[in-house]
Amino acid sequence: MASARAPVVIGVRHHSPACARLVAARIRALRPRHVLIEGPADFNPRIDELHLPHRLPLAIYSYLSHGPLHRGSWSPFAEHSPEWQALSVAREIGAQARFIDLPAWHEAFAELPNRYADEADAQAHDRAEAYEDELSRRLSIDGRDALWDHLFEDAPHDLDGPDEALAQRLHTYFEHLRHDDPGSPGNAAREDMMARWIAWAMARGDGPVLVVCGGYHAPALTRLWREVDVESFGRDSEGLRCPATPVPEVDFAGDPQDRSASGQVPALRYGSFLVPYGFKRLDAFTGYASGMSSPAFYQWVWESGMAQAGLRMLQRVLARLRGKHLPASTADFVAVHTHAQALARLRGHAHPLRSDWLDAIAGALVKDALDAPLPWSYRGPIRAGTDPVLMQVMDVIAGDAVGMLASGTPQPPLLASVQAELSAHGLAFDGERRLDLLDRADRARSRVLHRLLLLQIPGIERRQGPRLSMSGERRELWQLRAPLEQHAALIEAGAYGATLLDAARARLEERLRAAQGRVEPLAQALDAAAFAGLAEVSDGLLRDLRAAIAAEPRLEAIGSALASIHALWRHGDLLDISGAPVLAATIEAGFDRALWLLEPAASIAAADAGQYLRTIAVLRDIVRDALADADADTDAPKSGPRLAIEPVRALAVLRRKALDPQADPLGRGAALGALFDLHAGRGGQETDDIAQALHLLGALAPARLGDALTGLVSLARERLTQEREFVSGLDRLVAALDDADFVLALPAMRGAFAWLPPRERGELAHSVLRLHGADHLSQRALTATLAADPAQVAAAARIEAQVLQRLRDWGLDAVADEEPAQ
Repeated sequence: MASARAPVVIGVRHHSPACARLVAARIRALRPRHVLIEGPADFNPRIDELHLPHRLPLAIYSYLSHGPLHRGSWSPFAEHSPEWQALSVAREIGAQARFIDLPAWHEAFAELPNRYADEADAQAHDRAEAYEDELSRRLSIDGRDALWDHLFEDAPHDLDGPDEALAQRLHTYFEHLRHDDPGSPGNAAREDMMARWIAWAMARGDGPVLVVCGGYHAPALTRLWREVDVESFGRDSEGLRCPATPVPEVDFAGDPQDRSASGQVPALRYGSFLVPYGFKRLDAFTGYASGMSSPAFYQWVWESGMAQAGLRMLQRVLARLRGKHLPASTADFVAVHTHAQALARLRGHAHPLRSDWLDAIAGALVKDALDAPLPWSYRGPIRAGTDPVLMQVMDVIAGDAVGMLASGTPQPPLLASVQAELSAHGLAFDGERRLDLLDRADRARSRVLHRLLLLQIPGIERRQGPRLSMSGERRELWQLRAPLEQHAALIEAGAYGATLLDAARARLEERLRAAQGRVEPLAQALDAAAFAGLAEVSDGLLRDLRAAIAAEPRLEAIGSALASIHALWRHGDLLDISGAPVLAATIEAGFDRALWLLEPAASIAAADAGQYLRTIAVLRDIVRDALADADADTDAPKSGPRLAIEPVRALAVLRRKALDPQADPLGRGAALGALFDLHAGRGGQETDDIAQALHLLGALAPARLGDALTGLVSLARERLTQEREFVSGLDRLVAALDDADFVLALPAMRGAFAWLPPRERGELAHSVLRLHGADHLSQRALTATLAADPAQVAAAARIEAQVLQRLRDWGLDAVADEEPAQ
């Protein structure tokens, strides 16, 4: 009991009906003056918002956003949450209720999306887990959730007063769980804050003090509050001041790199808002004491007791399985009921508990061998291979209830901004909407919807439309709905900015940073930026992108990303993103990294060949554009943004690659092809390049000739196949191959000519016919599909030659010299 010298500290498991009943009964019996609750202390000035006529579950969403830093945490409440009952009953008896924990945006919660996760450090977590496992072993109970139910939830529903036996069991359990663990730095900071509030309430001396906190914290808070110097809080006209709530200490003003492209310092946004929550989200929490799984089941326990909760569960499971056409006969469910009652008696339970019902369902309804553990025997997401019946059962007891905020609940300004944008563009969540991207008004509507997509707002779905912003497609089909989760998502997205434009840009920057230099997700994010019309990002992000791309280890990973980003840079005028600094930074960094990766004489895997050639092609295109811009500057300086790249350096790298005898022939051919294409029309370099290409092909082993030819043709097919000198030289090389070498060279050579479209293949055939004085023949003489595979014909000729040579070796020259049968 509370006294003038000690508060009542009730350690709870969050969202436990037994703990919620205990808290409510204790408050009614003790009638304390102060009810102190683990929760975000910065929400105290607005704590009355929680008593508006909301529909539970709901949560306090606390956030901090400043430049690249985004942090958010939820403090969820259901009717069966001890914290919610503490708030409700405190109001009922006229007590002062206050939250006493650090704000959920505090650094102590940096890695915890759920403030009630109560995570200890690794060593303490292992010790607590070992204690629970040993307790489970001694009681012959499988699973820590089943252990909790056995120890604490198996209690009468109609308690008139505090259950002292339950309170003592909870106290003993949490004392052993915490033991002498000092806690992680984050938990130590939180407990220091909570202890200060307890010391403040005790120092006032105006009535009993009751504290509701996570069981992990209870043993520490029982002693820590006595060590607080309350005089350090200071006094005002009303007496001792409340403990000061921390404010964010983040200062970006001194670092110009963290400013936006327009030179503005990023705004510091932090605070808390109420958001609708859902049982599905509540069920997904992880971590010690983060809450009870299966929130719908425990809501039924709260409403009508354990016995009735089991029957309601059975009824709903029966309806769900029959609706899904899964095995669910009446006889099966009679067996489940009988089995559950028997398990309860065997395990010493007054009524079947959650684990009893679930074990009975598994025993009666699952007919096949299990490929995964029973989902209630462990914590975390349901594992692959779980029986479909069990998956449906777990979904039923998780529940689908979604909360709703009362009218007039304060909301972040983003919601008003989104509504204004939708109204201004004639958009509503009322079904399908078709947009034409070449129409200015529709393009503006598309940008609004793509910004909502960036914020991951439920109910916004693009069913048809171009995969890439520069693909040339012009039509989009959107499905616009307003699911219950949408309101909560919009409130949570308010952490990114007050307007839709600012929030989408901040979310884009977060996504770009999350790519961590991997060019594929980076290119996808930039394409999303083009769709959403977001061309401006902070200078700090540009710096981070350059540094991250510099760590990319694979040349092939850069090609497709650079191709799409360079297309946006050159031709994204319609999307208002051409020449954007973020595109320039990405292209410059990717171009520089690609040149570094191109230098080593590494072999090229067959699976990477296509992507390798595309990478060389985009490097060639970037160099070509830079050279063209430089030529244009000789007549008139170019206005507008320019890429800070060095074409001369790229040409030198390509030249070294082409001359490197240790390099892969495919890479040597591609480098030569790129040089030939870049030299076209620039001072007679083509002749030297043709001679070098023929020299390369002639110096290679027949098996690799086709690889080099593939590189040449893929990078310069439009020019090389029109050059008579190259065609005649290649013809001489092929004609000089004997049958054995021809068989070796043929597959890769066929792959090389596959790069030629039909028209250019026909033109090349005509050039070859002309070389041999057969230009009177149709091109089809060389391009027509043969009745037999050329490789098979060549292989057969090779075998025939080997047979004839063997005959000669045996002295059968006459037979060998006979004309082969046709």
